Order: sequence, then C-alpha cells, then structure tokens
Amino acid sequence: MSWRRGIVVRFHSDMVTVQDLETNQKVNCFLPGRFKLQKIRPIVGDYVEYSKDQNYSYGRIENILERKNELYRPRVANLDKLVLVTSIKEPQVDFIIIDKIIVLAEKENLDVVIVLNKTDLLVSDEERKDMEKFIEIYGKIYPVIPTSKITKDNLDRLKSYLKNKVSTFAGPSGVGKSSLLNVLDPKLKLREGEISKKLGRGRHTTTYAELLYFDFGGYIVDTPGFSSLELRGIKKDELRHYFKEFLEFNGFCQFSNCSHTVEPGCAIKEAVENGQISFSRYTNYCQIYKEIEDSSLKLQ
Repeated sequence: MSWRRGIVVRFHSDMVTVQDLETNQKVNCFLPGRFKLQKIRPIVGDYVEYSKDQNYSYGRIENILERKNELYRPRVANLDKLVLVTSIKEPQVDFIIIDKIIVLAEKENLDVVIVLNKTDLLVSDEERKDMEKFIEIYGKIYPVIPTSKITKDNLDRLKSYLKNKVSTFAGPSGVGKSSLLNVLDPKLKLREGEISKKLGRGRHTTTYAELLYFDFGGYIVDTPGFSSLELRGIKKDELRHYFKEFLEFNGFCQFSNCSHTVEPGCAIKEAVENGQISFSRYTNYCQIYKEIEDSSLKLQ
C-alpha cells in the first residue's frame, strides 16, 4: 500500500480530513494508536503522509511532516500569510487586538496583509478620516486593502495575495471574515453573522478552524473571531523585534538592552516624538510589554 501526501483541512475528535495534494480529493483518516500514546496529533494545515486501502473509504495517517510555523490562535500550521481583517465601524476598530495579532504573525515570520472591511458603512467625513488615519498608521508597514462585500472594491487585489498560498483570516468577531470569503469564492457558502446591537460586537459564526480550498488556487483558514487575545510564548525582551518600524532605529539607544519604555536616551521614544513612529503603535507596544511583564511575574 503506497503512501500519499495531503494537507489536513479539518480535525475531528478521532479522525482528520485530509485533502490530497495531487487529486484535491478529501479523505477522512484515522490516527494510529501510537500517535495517541505519544500524544501526537496533527492540526489544521499540517502536511501528512497517509495510506488508503482500496477496499475502504477512509485512510490512515502514517506520518506528520515537519512544520515550518504554527499559530496557537488560530491553531494552524504551515502558513504563508496572515490576513488580518478588521473594520472601522460595526464593530469599531480595536487597535490593541490588531497589534497583538501582528505580533503573533511576526513571531512566526508570516507575511501580514491587513483588510479594512465594511468600507461601505463609512458615510460621514469623520468616518472616512478615521479610515485614512488607519491607513496612514499601518499602510507604511503592511499592505492595507479597503474592501466591502457590497461594493466588492479591491477583491482582485486581495485575491492576488491569496492565490496559491496557505493563508488564514484572523480578526475580531463581526468584522465580516466569513462574508468576505463568500464573496471571494461563492462556492464556500460559509455561515454569516450579524452585529449584536446590545454588545456592539460580532457573534461567532465560525466555531472551529477549517482549511478551505479556493477555486482560484490556494487555501484559507476561516477561524473563530475573538474579543481578547493573550500572547503566549513571547518574552518581553523580544517584543521589540515584532514591531517592524522599530528595526531601523536598532543600535541608536543609549542602552544596548533598552526596553523602549522608561529608559533615557531611547531612539524609539525620540522617533515617536518626531512622528516617525505612530504614537498609537508605540502606546500599544508599551501596553503589551507590561502585560507580558505582569504575566511573567505571576508565574514566579
């Protein structure tokens, strides 16, 4: 019985669904007992080798290939890109969540693309200025794509980033991740949610991570949204490496181990004062730094 290669597109309680890399056929595969004894389990995005007996409709996972990266939320492996989906309105943009997601992506060396969704809702001059301010902050660092399922603006541009890549959509609940995916590829037919008027945020429509195949080529993980996010496995002293705009000022601080928070002679703080680094990005850096510091103190 020969082994074939596939990618895990969905994880069940005791089986996984694998999409064959050559035929694109989906095969449900069970896990051998030795995996359970060794506490090994594949996750969505894992490349695996599997066997399939012609007499049965299901297959068996034989080997899990080495991962090039892994995110814990969403729990997915072997990504090429992280598409951060947010909105200015309904729900209101949450800058701290955005920067935490970016930190997680930078840690795993993922290309980040930011989608500013629901632009059709921005009707007042103040709302449009908010969008321009967002693009001014993040557009210097990452591609920012304004779009809407209503106007369908920039969909071809977004597709160009997704084509033939393994990507994930990540972002707060209610920003329209599933509805945007349905516009990109109507065959996906994902459930779409609404904004809770009482809470002012979205309801979860995706309850598990699943790897979906685009008709135009490539895979996407539609993941559950979230209203809060903890950073695991990130030390405070490495956080500065995950804010890309800080990198050009490396080596110019008075102290070589400068945390960029309280020390005098800090090149980053000077760059913030001069408008070279966004004040909001720096403020979020300091908040995340303190959260990591406080969390590590609790563990001591």
